[in-house]
Amino acid sequence: MSVTRLLDCTPSMVAGYKKQELLQSIAGCEGRVLACETIGVTPPLLVDVTNAEYAASLSADILLLNMFDVRQPVIQALPKVSAQETVRELKRLTGRIIGINLEPTNAELSRSNDGTLWQMREGRLAMAENARIAADMGVDLIVLTGNPGNGVSNEAIEKALREISQAVGDRVILAAGKMHASGVVGEGGENIMTAEDAKSFIAAGADIILLPAPGTVPGITQEYAHRLIESVHKSGKLAMTAIGTSQEGADVATIRQIALMCKMAGADIHHIGDTGVPGMALPQNILAYSIAIRGERHTYHRMAQSINR
Repeated sequence: MSVTRLLDCTPSMVAGYKKQELLQSIAGCEGRVLACETIGVTPPLLVDVTNAEYAASLSADILLLNMFDVRQPVIQALPKVSAQETVRELKRLTGRIIGINLEPTNAELSRSNDGTLWQMREGRLAMAENARIAADMGVDLIVLTGNPGNGVSNEAIEKALREISQAVGDRVILAAGKMHASGVVGEGGENIMTAEDAKSFIAAGADIILLPAPGTVPGITQEYAHRLIESVHKSGKLAMTAIGTSQEGADVATIRQIALMCKMAGADIHHIGDTGVPGMALPQNILAYSIAIRGERHTYHRMAQSINR
């Protein structure tokens, strides 16, 4: 199977790729793929332009929708379409790979988020039926992870991953892991993601292993991330480092440092989080991250390329 690396793909090429082709296209970029997480339920930074579109304009290759309820989807500023067409409409507007987060939460622990932005809803739970709904909507990537305080353990991720892999594993790319402790005592620092966790997730059907970016969580160093990613690559899978600690709102120099540490650790996909301000990373940090991992040529090429190509 021969595909074009994602760096050089046009939107029409991406739209025509199936799961394995997308994975091969990402792998071919050698650590130069940028995933931007955005929140659709918060007011968009540009008022009448979705945060996802804004991130795409700043060179994001993958748009990861956080807080996305597959049963009652909301992306503020998106043109009015039926619920079933929400993801396809965003694809039409951006030409990007679209992913969503699903969370295998602990109901008791997640109650601490009641009344907050992170409060759980049924359509965000990591369950097979929600995954099938997402796949039918056109979602390319499902990330099993946890938002702050929602009580998502690695054991729960593995269990949900097995169910979801059986349901849609042949249709959708599956990623699994944690960006932070997610409210689970004992899964902080290096215990957030271990080589054994990664091995279990891969056995359960994960195509991509998610881990905190070096410098974002206490104990996650470049060396630690490199050892973990090395084990993932030996299994023939991809790795995505993630900034999930609001450092997407840090200064540009910090973002560049994190980006290069992730690159040296071996990341295939670089994730930048959604709360530099509520909804997405600071725009200048998305741009700085992109330039740090692939230079101005590829960054501006992604920004300039028409979605009609």
